[in-house]
Amino acid sequence: MLRRLSLRDFVIVPELELDFAAGFSALTGETGAGKSILIDALQLALGSRGDAAVVREGASRAEISAEFDRPQALVAWLEEAGFDAPHDPEGPGDTDTPSLLLRRVIDAQGKSRAWINGSAATVAQLRELAEHLLDIHGQHAWQGLTRPASVRELLDSFAQIDTRPMSVAHAAWRQATEALTTAQARQADLAREHERLTWQIGELDRLAPDADEWEELNAEHSRLSHSQSLMDAARGALERIGDAEVNAQALTDEALSSLQDVLSYDAQLQDTVNALQGAQAQLQDAAHSLAAYLHAADLDPDRLQQLDDRLSAWVTLARRYRRQPAELPALLAEWKAELAQLDAATDLEGLQAKQAQALKLYQREAKTVSTARAKAAPALSTAVSQAMQQLGMTGGRFEVALSQQEEPQSFGLESAEFLVAGHAGSTPRPLAKVGSGGELSRIALAIAVTTSQQNSGAGTLIFDEIDTGVGGAVAETVGRLMKQLGRHVQVLAVTHLPQVAACADHHFLVAKSLKAGVTNSDVRPIHGEARVAEIARMLGGERLSSTSIAHAQEMLALSAQSVDTPTPTKTKTTIKKVKP
Repeated sequence: MLRRLSLRDFVIVPELELDFAAGFSALTGETGAGKSILIDALQLALGSRGDAAVVREGASRAEISAEFDRPQALVAWLEEAGFDAPHDPEGPGDTDTPSLLLRRVIDAQGKSRAWINGSAATVAQLRELAEHLLDIHGQHAWQGLTRPASVRELLDSFAQIDTRPMSVAHAAWRQATEALTTAQARQADLAREHERLTWQIGELDRLAPDADEWEELNAEHSRLSHSQSLMDAARGALERIGDAEVNAQALTDEALSSLQDVLSYDAQLQDTVNALQGAQAQLQDAAHSLAAYLHAADLDPDRLQQLDDRLSAWVTLARRYRRQPAELPALLAEWKAELAQLDAATDLEGLQAKQAQALKLYQREAKTVSTARAKAAPALSTAVSQAMQQLGMTGGRFEVALSQQEEPQSFGLESAEFLVAGHAGSTPRPLAKVGSGGELSRIALAIAVTTSQQNSGAGTLIFDEIDTGVGGAVAETVGRLMKQLGRHVQVLAVTHLPQVAACADHHFLVAKSLKAGVTNSDVRPIHGEARVAEIARMLGGERLSSTSIAHAQEMLALSAQSVDTPTPTKTKTTIKKVKP
């Protein structure tokens, strides 16, 4: 549920901090006071689109922070995304439940930044959290209920149907179908491509280029083509080291002998003697290596010709296919992979078998969903019809109509539509054809209350003037329904009906003031006499009379008795005001 909402320089709110508790909370105030500003702020905190217009005039940026209880369903997501959940034992209600802190900043240029639990986040990540935290029903909520996709989602949510396996199976079937269709349409082209690749692969296969062969061929060719120069250099070096009349080994031996004769007179010469002895050993090793090299060296013109021919074959194919010679092995592997794909694409029998198997799997998953929908549709119809009776639509009837689709769809084998009969004796018609705005609002409220009470994934439900167009006894029923719903989830309602506000566990008053020519909006919790005065204002206007006050007191007393609910947790609220 929502614990706390903090605003700074948001629209016409200089600074505000509100703490919320469980149950049903009503937000009331005069028209234009800014009752929906809090709803707008929550939507921005949860990733809705924002621009510079939300920044209070004269401010550099707007800041919105919303703190929620952390839903268990989000634990894995938060851990995977790297958002550690803070623990706030001092938070509202003194609860030990881990919290989830969302923050959004929008500057005067319209640039936006977001944080989750103090770590930088994207707006898309905020949106991912929204469905687990808030469910908002506006005064035009009925419009979404005329869209088939929304109807299906609501029915599936009510029935707790997981449609993901069916969607995955449908995607696999579509992919298999597209592969088969493409192969059937391109058989001639694919055959020509298959022939071309087969010929090219055969030509490269005859060359059989190894991955490192090009470098090895060049190295060996370079050695053989310069073999005479290599032998002459090695022979000359060997003569200078040990074979010539005057050579390095003989001179080193003489130098060593001269020093050894006088070494006993000065020990400082020992290091030089050691160095000459090392040089003597290295010269001997070098002479041995050169002799072995000259013995093994061979001028092989036949091998050199073979290398020339092999290199020429590499270069010829590389030029033909406009590649570097060293790329030929990779090119051969690439063509073989393409040929394997073509073989699969031209295997019509195999593709048909895959398509049939994919369709069979989809139909199995879709049938499971269809069975669950067929079972849930009457239950939802009955529940909403019962709620309609309480909302002044006596004899009204609600139906969830399912109709079969001709082709497999990602959403299943049937479409869904809401049908409504506003009163007894009338034939149910599509929801969009119900003429009265008041009826549409009441039907949307009945659906919202029914589905939310049965299966709400969000911990907080918000009704934004959804009671527009109702009044009298129906308004009292709306208030009682929201109070009952508040037993299961946190409910926030922006309302203009005193009957609804009187049923709230917590009451917030939104007021607008003008200071130094600047309009500010303020929100504060009200209790006792202040709440009586606000209910009286909603009943009879700005001029309070003893009659309206008495009526307000009576309404509050009756609403407290009408629904047997536990005493609500007291709301702790801090309100800060700053001068513009």
